[in-house]
Amino acid sequence: MAVASLLLLSFLLLFASISSNSVTAARRLVGTADGSESWGYVEVRPKAHMFWWLYRSPNRVDNGSTPWPTVLWLQGGPGASGVGIGNFQEVGPLDTDLKPRNSTWLQKVDLLFVDNPVGTGYSFVEDNTLFVKTDEEAAADLTALLIALYNKNTALQKSPLFLVAESYGGKYAVTLGLSIVKAVKSGELNLKFGGIACGNSWISAEDFVFAWGPLLRDVSRLDSNGEAKSNSLAEKIKQQIANGQYEDATNTWSQLEDAILTNSNNVDFYNFLLDSADDPVSATTLMSSDTIRMRKYARYLSSKASSSTGSVDDLMNGMIRKKLGIIPKDVSWGGQSDQVFTALAGDFMKPRIDEVDQLLSLGVNVTIYSGQLDLICATKGTEAWVEKLKWAGLPNFMKLERTPLYCETDGSTKGFVRSYQNFHFYWILGAGHFVPVDNSCLALKMLGEITQSPATPASSSS
Repeated sequence: MAVASLLLLSFLLLFASISSNSVTAARRLVGTADGSESWGYVEVRPKAHMFWWLYRSPNRVDNGSTPWPTVLWLQGGPGASGVGIGNFQEVGPLDTDLKPRNSTWLQKVDLLFVDNPVGTGYSFVEDNTLFVKTDEEAAADLTALLIALYNKNTALQKSPLFLVAESYGGKYAVTLGLSIVKAVKSGELNLKFGGIACGNSWISAEDFVFAWGPLLRDVSRLDSNGEAKSNSLAEKIKQQIANGQYEDATNTWSQLEDAILTNSNNVDFYNFLLDSADDPVSATTLMSSDTIRMRKYARYLSSKASSSTGSVDDLMNGMIRKKLGIIPKDVSWGGQSDQVFTALAGDFMKPRIDEVDQLLSLGVNVTIYSGQLDLICATKGTEAWVEKLKWAGLPNFMKLERTPLYCETDGSTKGFVRSYQNFHFYWILGAGHFVPVDNSCLALKMLGEITQSPATPASSSS
């Protein structure tokens, strides 16, 4: 039986069997009778509660030498829900219609989803002063979560943990990665750390905003006037970042997005081949307190998954809420938390290149992957910040030829990879911001290579 079919069966058996909606109940660990799923809350700080959901793959194999890996999926935003979006719209076992996903990552790994930072999705705070204001604070909360989950669970300890991040989640991944290394070394955390993979990740805002104008002119979405306006605002952002004026840089970033939309006739920031009108999420939403604009990508992913017609909001606040049985009555799931984004406005534009350098120097496996058609975290910008790394292996990495990548059922080129020592870069063709959705075949192939999954060919899907 397929991975998703088994999990669908466990969902149906469990549905309506759990009913409780108090904060006390929310602190319990709950799961399916067969152990294929477990979930719960961890109070990562007093009055700050983080929700997690772990799936164990029915394809797990133990060949004695290569342990079965676990992936902690880190969603972006900041303030986007991994439990809802990453799970039901990208890589989890079921889509928003609760139909099996043929490309689920459970074919290769166990999956741990979190609603991070606190205040996102089902996670909540009892006091609004407890929202995190920096990536380091988010990493501290996630480390507290991992300590609670791993230190008394020998089964989890045997499975190497990989952080796989999307969009702003990449900033969480690199700061969390350093926090994990420190906690493991001190004996505070008991786990095997496999490495990190940052997909279309907002590691260096400066490099991305400088990529927008030239890229869009190259593909004829901006003319020379539009490119000049874009570059002018990018220069302003660069100066504000250099001066440590990060909130001002966030506001200027909003102005730059407006200028891009105006001069390109509303290009889509997640796939520059599209118009915003072709992508229902592309319209920006003004925040109540300032001019920061955010992109709520749950609806975009729904539009990409043609087989899925269900609303993720309805699902998460309906059937899934009932299944989980521990969500407090006053907590409503939301795909994107405005409050979380606002709290992180001062850190949003802060680069995390140094953290990548530190991870590489510590010998941590670092993978970068980038969708060819993304604009918001364009490959051109990713390549620019990678070239700023101080890592000693960079010159040799840059000299290497790329290796073309294919999928088993299609002989056409699907991407490229370049690897040197503990650094790996994947170029994913035909994909925009959401690589697992746009090129699921190559995403699965890449996942197996990153995690060294012992999954057999028969349990894999292209």
